Amino acid sequence: MTLGVLTFRYSIFAVIATLANLATQRFVLQAGSTKVHFIAAIGMGTIVGLVIKYALDKQWIFYDQDAGLKNNTRKFSLYTLMGIFTTLIFWTAETVFWLIWQTDLMREAGAIIGLAIGYVVKYNLDKRFVFNDKRKEITL
Repeated sequence: MTLGVLTFRYSIFAVIATLANLATQRFVLQAGSTKVHFIAAIGMGTIVGLVIKYALDKQWIFYDQDAGLKNNTRKFSLYTLMGIFTTLIFWTAETVFWLIWQTDLMREAGAIIGLAIGYVVKYNLDKRFVFNDKRKEITL
């Protein structure tokens, strides 16, 4: 797979997972708007987005055909852990930009930069630690 195809697929899958996350949040929030509903919406949205992104990456980025429950549980756990780590990169960049410039525009610029860095790091961590039993992939 070429770098262009990889980048396109990975970006599209991120958008799909994000839209699924937000749609799930909206669905849950139709039941109410309390703090409990809000926390449930974020939690459910995150889970739905994560599962969708994992399935798409597994099949179309890393070409992982393993269907075993034990291996997939291990891989999904590692995939989630890598996502937590890279989310911290995103949040840190967004926060630093806010603290320095204290404008919404720069906070969002920091978020976009942090997200881009996070996704490159996430791909490489997933390739090395999660889906490491397959042929070599492109290094970003």
